[in-house]
Amino acid sequence: MAERPEPRQRDGLGELESRLVQCRACPRLVAWREQVAREKRAAYAEQEYWGRPVPGWGAGDPRILVVGLAPAAHGANRTGRIFTGDRSGDWLFASLHRVGLAAIATSTHEGDGQALRGTRLVSAVRCAPPENKPTPAERDTCAPWLDEELELVLPGVEVVVALGAFGWAAALTALARVGAEVPRPRPRFGHGLEVLLPVGGRMLTLLGCYHPSPHNTATGRLTRPMLDEVFGRARSLARMEA
Repeated sequence: MAERPEPRQRDGLGELESRLVQCRACPRLVAWREQVAREKRAAYAEQEYWGRPVPGWGAGDPRILVVGLAPAAHGANRTGRIFTGDRSGDWLFASLHRVGLAAIATSTHEGDGQALRGTRLVSAVRCAPPENKPTPAERDTCAPWLDEELELVLPGVEVVVALGAFGWAAALTALARVGAEVPRPRPRFGHGLEVLLPVGGRMLTLLGCYHPSPHNTATGRLTRPMLDEVFGRARSLARMEA
């Protein structure tokens, strides 16, 4: 792995983003994200792809933090905004809108009018991986970015929603590194599972949710009511009015 810009914990989210988008630490991910941005999908041939690491997006002082896996090659790697422009994002933003956490039901591009209420989206790995499968080394190399972003927003976060087993493991690891007391053995991922974690003299809830991937939604493993139930519960735990 190449060197990446060193995170500095006292910086704000804007400074974090400016360093993140310059990261070239993982050669395989850099090569893939840039290849996709050059070759493009036929439906987006006229669009300029982002082709860089994708920052977190949403409220700067969130009560709810959503942790996903990684950008989609023709989704956020194209649009530059997490969960924007792909089928997983279609499900996610529609649910957030239904429970009162998103301004509109879709997220297609920057400047589309979308805004999140008290909610921020981040991914464990910030570059699009081939076949949506980052390697353990890539996951570990990218982890400090999540640690730093989590530490910056943690004072106001009441609920962390982890999407899928990958997001669950990444969230638990990051929370432990920023001072949360994580039980041993670590709780295994489960849809709708809630784990209370002491951190900074208060309790934070980690909430599991199946990832809204096409595999899960097309097979019925995850339905719209199931997704709405998780985010409605997150809103309730975060003490946010409907």
